[in-house]
Amino acid sequence: MTIIAVKNLSRNYGTLKAVDAFSFEVEAGEIMAVMGPDGAGKTSLFRSLCGLIDFTADETTIAGFRVKDQYDQIKPLLGYMPQIFSLYPDLSVEENLSFYSGLFGLRGGALEKRKDELYQFSGLGPFRGRRAGQLSGGMKQKLALSCNLVHDPKVLILDEPTTGVDPLSRRQFWEILKSLRAGGSTIVVSTPYMDEVAMADRAVFMFGGKKLSEGTPTQLEQQYRGKVFQVDVEPTVQRMHQLATAGLDSRRFGASVHVYIPADYPADELNSRLQGLDVKSDAVREISPGLEDVFIQLMGK
Repeated sequence: MTIIAVKNLSRNYGTLKAVDAFSFEVEAGEIMAVMGPDGAGKTSLFRSLCGLIDFTADETTIAGFRVKDQYDQIKPLLGYMPQIFSLYPDLSVEENLSFYSGLFGLRGGALEKRKDELYQFSGLGPFRGRRAGQLSGGMKQKLALSCNLVHDPKVLILDEPTTGVDPLSRRQFWEILKSLRAGGSTIVVSTPYMDEVAMADRAVFMFGGKKLSEGTPTQLEQQYRGKVFQVDVEPTVQRMHQLATAGLDSRRFGASVHVYIPADYPADELNSRLQGLDVKSDAVREISPGLEDVFIQLMGK
């Protein structure tokens, strides 16, 4: 069952096309990742879906209701977490939860029960008296998510919820998202991290306001055309310049380099060019393309 349907959504800021005829669908009970670098248009897309900014589209619905003119029916079903921490830093964890619960009419026994549930799954119980502004980055994001869950929404739209959060907290946050999915929630989450794309059910690659591709992580990896070689050399500016001068398409990957060649490119020619740059043969090996390799190729096109 399709929960979110977007067809040809566009959002302009003057002459800038932040979102350009973007289309995708999200099925019930899945995690959909929208991946793109800063400036790709992810926030404008999400704010459009949440009825916060104007947009044009052939069709945009959430749970069958039109975002344009039926948003009152959507509000009870939706939880939106913006990229910037938006809670009250001078209020405690407990006070923030109580405030947001009150906005949705939760009081008395129902409120206490819901808070206990949120403390249990988020691990924030021991910190209920701490001011939100004094929490770590990961704990702030867990609190923001908890405040968006007080009314038990069926659809969550999360805008880069783990940006700037340490790796362990990012992993814990995603475990929480998976538990929510297991409970029947539908989640759309934007991210600049490929390891998070790999944990989603499906993903959309976005760049320059446009959709580059869509599919499961495995399907996206299979879209790569050509061969990828990992070259274990230090990716200095000089080395990258040498590779470019030799006519080799390459990118830094951590402490090594990925070199991209067409599928029919002769292996002897590649080895010859690398040896001409004093790269030893045992420092070169063919690898399976990863999600980041696919994104780089699609972005180049």
